[in-house]
Amino acid sequence: MSRLITRRSFVGGLLAAAAGGATYTRWCEPRWLEVTNRRIDLSRTGAARPLRVVQLSDFHASAIVPLDYIAEAVALAVAQRPDLVLVTGDFITKRFNSLDRYARVLRPLAAAAPAFACAGNHDGGPWVHRFGGYEDLEPVGRMLAAAGLRLLQNEWAEVTLLGARWQLIGTGDLWSGECRPDHAFARLPRRASAARLVLCHNPDAKSLLEAHDWDLMCCGHTHGGQIRLPLLGTPFAPVRDKRFVEGLHVWRGRWLNVNRGVGNLYGLRFNCRPEISVLELV
Repeated sequence: MSRLITRRSFVGGLLAAAAGGATYTRWCEPRWLEVTNRRIDLSRTGAARPLRVVQLSDFHASAIVPLDYIAEAVALAVAQRPDLVLVTGDFITKRFNSLDRYARVLRPLAAAAPAFACAGNHDGGPWVHRFGGYEDLEPVGRMLAAAGLRLLQNEWAEVTLLGARWQLIGTGDLWSGECRPDHAFARLPRRASAARLVLCHNPDAKSLLEAHDWDLMCCGHTHGGQIRLPLLGTPFAPVRDKRFVEGLHVWRGRWLNVNRGVGNLYGLRFNCRPEISVLELV
């Protein structure tokens, strides 16, 4: 009898642990935002003090990722007192019926600091259109303009912050076949003392950008792997180069920051919290 009770207790414990893990993965961690702080030494800035860049990525607004949660992430990002805001794509998952309200949710980012964005594979274009998404970037682009965020689609912008020049280069998405660095860098002024920051949704696109001159590339897309398993790591990360699934890295003498994203797909995260990156450029 005691052996039977022990077996029943063991099986019951396993089932309880599985149920607890499933509850945590679905209802707890996906909304447990983490602010990460990283200092990046750039060879040239000329700024009066370190520039505080807040990077967000992969909101994935959908029935699974509601706007009230995205509003919480925006409020937390604004609380970091950014000098510059960068958002690296995948604002939606497919189509989204409340783009006007979404613009109002994002508007505090542009009110806090100059805010720029690049597009992700879910925001519109050939890749997502096959799965029922928007045919092009026009709906999301209109929403971003209403929110005060400037979308850099294979183009550049230059801003002066803290008494220094900063050149921002945004590319189209790799999976959509729209990542065109030659267009993005075309007619970019000589940088002299200006630092160059690239916004590019997918870190696998770094090889396309290798021939160009830049200091820091900010990416998303991976969600940090979304499910991080002991021993196995991040088997579901949607990138070829598994070295760059999340975090800050040096790649061929330049910096690469891969943000884990705010939202998710399928409503799941495990051992991989959603992230707001604060990058101090010194």
